[in-house]
Amino acid sequence: MPDKYGVGEDAYCYAGSTVLRNKLEIRDEPTLDEAEQQLSAIAAASVEFNPPPYDLSYLQNIHRALFCDLFEWAGELRTVGMAKQASRFCQPEYMEKEAEKIFAKLATANWFEGMDRADLIVAVADAYSDINVVHPFREGNGRAQRILFEHLIMNAGFEISWWGIEKDEWICANIAAYNCVLGPMEKVFEKCIGQAIQP
Repeated sequence: MPDKYGVGEDAYCYAGSTVLRNKLEIRDEPTLDEAEQQLSAIAAASVEFNPPPYDLSYLQNIHRALFCDLFEWAGELRTVGMAKQASRFCQPEYMEKEAEKIFAKLATANWFEGMDRADLIVAVADAYSDINVVHPFREGNGRAQRILFEHLIMNAGFEISWWGIEKDEWICANIAAYNCVLGPMEKVFEKCIGQAIQP
């Protein structure tokens, strides 16, 4: 019985189900989705900004903070292959190596510090798309990645807000980026990245 990620039967789900095992023992997906949204939204407020360097461990710590009340494996790298529609994410055995390359590229770019807004939009869209293909967690990748990118963008000296981005627009941008078409993701970040933060 494949779930929305095409994983099917795996150790993350209750037997014969596509519902992820969770600390609250919720056994139906709509209720779990609701609990996940509420708990992660509350937890997000407690995730503190830190300046770079950023790495996979930093992203794992964000994920752990967001989902530790719900999943035993919060912050742990997934151990199963995953796909969503026609998008196949990085296989578990390659995730750390691929993430290391992406974060090294960010470090070489000096974490986008000193970029003007137009260049930042392009750079962030590209970097976000790369990390999304790694998709290191069984669930909750988008929320953890968005906080990582809030920190990256704020450190680069700009405001960031996800308000006003429609779910369908976000999904379409991610699918397009997976297929190396970055225009829709750049449009998302054009909306999200605000003005330079005044010192």
